[in-house]
Amino acid sequence: MTFLTEMTSYADAQRYANSAALWDLFDGDKNDFNIASECILRHADGSGRAAVRIAHSDGSDEILTFDQIAEGAKRFANWLDHRGVKPGQRIAFMLEPSLAYYVSLFGAMLTGAISVPLFTLFGPDGLRLRVDDCQPTLFVTNEEKAPVARAIEGLNVVVANDDFLSELAAFSDDYKPVTSGSDLAVFQYTSGTTRELPAAVKHTHRSVVTLTFASLYGTGIRPGDEFFCPSSPAWGHGLWHGTLAPLAMGVTTGTFAGRFDAVRLMRALQDFGITNLSAAATHYRMMKNSEAAGDFNFFLEKMSFTGEPIDPATLEFIDEVFKIPACSMYGTTEIGVVLVNFPGADDYLVKPGSLGKPIPGLRLQVQRPDGTPTDPEEIGELMLWKKGAWETTKDRAKVDEDGYFYHCGRADDVIISAGWTMSAVEIENTLLKHDAVLEAAVIGVPDEMRGQVVKAFIVSNTASNPELIQELQNFTREKLSQHEFPRLVEFVSELPKTPAGKVHRKILRDQEAAKLSS
Repeated sequence: MTFLTEMTSYADAQRYANSAALWDLFDGDKNDFNIASECILRHADGSGRAAVRIAHSDGSDEILTFDQIAEGAKRFANWLDHRGVKPGQRIAFMLEPSLAYYVSLFGAMLTGAISVPLFTLFGPDGLRLRVDDCQPTLFVTNEEKAPVARAIEGLNVVVANDDFLSELAAFSDDYKPVTSGSDLAVFQYTSGTTRELPAAVKHTHRSVVTLTFASLYGTGIRPGDEFFCPSSPAWGHGLWHGTLAPLAMGVTTGTFAGRFDAVRLMRALQDFGITNLSAAATHYRMMKNSEAAGDFNFFLEKMSFTGEPIDPATLEFIDEVFKIPACSMYGTTEIGVVLVNFPGADDYLVKPGSLGKPIPGLRLQVQRPDGTPTDPEEIGELMLWKKGAWETTKDRAKVDEDGYFYHCGRADDVIISAGWTMSAVEIENTLLKHDAVLEAAVIGVPDEMRGQVVKAFIVSNTASNPELIQELQNFTREKLSQHEFPRLVEFVSELPKTPAGKVHRKILRDQEAAKLSS
């Protein structure tokens, strides 16, 4: 039998990629399937083979083996059983990449409980919204974030310190999971949301099978790759494409812990001998802006990015330094990856600026408001055929004559800055909690470094001054997340409104665009 992992061409993907071929890559079946078993336990053979390489921002490296993670996850699963945790209950954790992170992630899933990874830079309001939504039975975090978590009434907080790991050591490292493919495994929060309150996207254990389409054709992962993804594993890209996808195929993955630094990333790419890199567009932009790429040797053979388009100057940098094409992949936490550029396929042409073509078996179409398909190069709404109907992606796009898709704008309440997806509504609601804010509107505006940055328009009962602007920025980032605040603030006398009385963000975006073009 020839497996999909042994095929690299675009033609083979179109001919052979299907659901049955994906299941052939896994040990379990639909009735007996567990993500932790597929990603970790079946690869823990006593050889000490590396599973995760962690590049810490302080310059240190950490290597965790399949054996280490498997042993810790099974002990954690027995510890959860001892505490009376039941299948379907949520185990939330707010941890940087570490042994405790992977033990929590996979150990909870072994028991049939649901893993809920959360971003380590959440402030009290951002954390509370998500905790209120998922109602975790246990919340695992580090010493630094424990006070923020303990401020939430009723939250059962466990600190993952040396004492915690010592406590786990007393439990057995033998555990057999009993879950089916349809059981829930992960609650995944988007880094922003189109709703006022964030709701989790709920993934089953068999989601990792569907994910394999994206790993084979979006990031191009194959056995033998030395893989790295610097995105936080609290978010979709870092968790699904950077962690679960490579580990499911027995591929050693790499990640970044702590405050991101482009020079530190490039050193890790060199020292780990990375051959396959998947990152956010802003990671590549920051490598370019560091002007330090010439100090390192690279071994990259495949390269992908997501989160936002890459600007032409950064694409030129990639061509000059890495000498391989940067392959965009497009999707959302809700719908998964749907457009890819097939890294490593010699018979596929990567068009700069293109989102690529659909994953094998998927139907996407750019439509006019009346639901008819657009002509080549005509901009419309990007739609996905799902469960017998067209579902909107809330993005605008166009298709060229060769069938390549191109991104042409976001929905008005979603902002992508440096790869982070943020909700205008959530930031506005936080600003409105400040005593000096009467009304607030938030949009994304172009930025050379980050692609977009958040700009807030404020109607206030206090005159504009630098101190107040700084106060509003600090107020927002402390309440939501360290990256989620308005970098630009403009005070206005009133906000444009729709006939229904809602803030008309499109008018604000058009005004900003006019300023740039004048």
